[in-house]
Amino acid sequence: MNNSTVNFTTPETSTNSTTQSIGLKDLMLTCVHSFNFLFGLPTNSYVIWLIITGAGSGVASEFFILNLSMCEIGTCLSCLVSTLTIYFSSLSLLMLFLQGLILTGRPLFQCLMCVERYLAVVHPVTFLKFKPLRYRVICCTAAWIITLCSCLCGMFILVSFDFYIYVCINSLQFLLFVSIQLFCLVAVLRALKQSGPGERGREKEEKNHMKRRAFYLILISTVSMAFIYVPFTITGFYIILTQQNNPAYWTPGLVCYVLAGFVQPVLYLHRTGKLPLFLMRPAIVIFH
Repeated sequence: MNNSTVNFTTPETSTNSTTQSIGLKDLMLTCVHSFNFLFGLPTNSYVIWLIITGAGSGVASEFFILNLSMCEIGTCLSCLVSTLTIYFSSLSLLMLFLQGLILTGRPLFQCLMCVERYLAVVHPVTFLKFKPLRYRVICCTAAWIITLCSCLCGMFILVSFDFYIYVCINSLQFLLFVSIQLFCLVAVLRALKQSGPGERGREKEEKNHMKRRAFYLILISTVSMAFIYVPFTITGFYIILTQQNNPAYWTPGLVCYVLAGFVQPVLYLHRTGKLPLFLMRPAIVIFH
């Protein structure tokens, strides 16, 4: 969400962006989008390259992370388009279309990763049954279809209907995604406190380590999602209640979104031992 979205949906309060002088707000948004594009694109491209070349656990076991990184690359391109839209309003439709990657793509793939870890810990038999790659391909195909529908529907709603309807729909979507992740988090936490029958010594410690790792990863995904979407949701409802659609209101949410987008790539790079040394120490507590 950015000033271009607001200007496009409320034309009575703005003029053609190509005739406006570059203000402080536009300059700040350009810096935020540029940061995400310049650092997010190579980071996620590197993650994809590591997965494809087998530096991690293999494509099959990391298929959801692969698709999340592909979605993040689309988000980086969305930031580039959003920056260009500030100066070339003809790109507004493309920018509105790519909003679906931001509001649906990332949280959907994060939910798939959380559900996968939930099944591995709480329902290991079911997890082994659906472990083959073809089931992950089916899930990711469905996720991409949902994301594409979100892109199209979001663009249609913003252009044809009301911005406030768009805010309400995405707020409900956020609550759904967070509910799924919280359910997985609580279930894994309960499993962490329980010991299976006949588990002793080293076997018990290994299983507890796996459960703790799954719990921390789900917790990080949930917190990062809340860090991303809570500011957007609060801003959206504030605009609905006050009827004041100021583009500057979206800036804190945009900053949170950009920063939280680096969480999953950093965690993956740490797990594969490819993280720069100055970032290794803060992340080590999660995996050891």
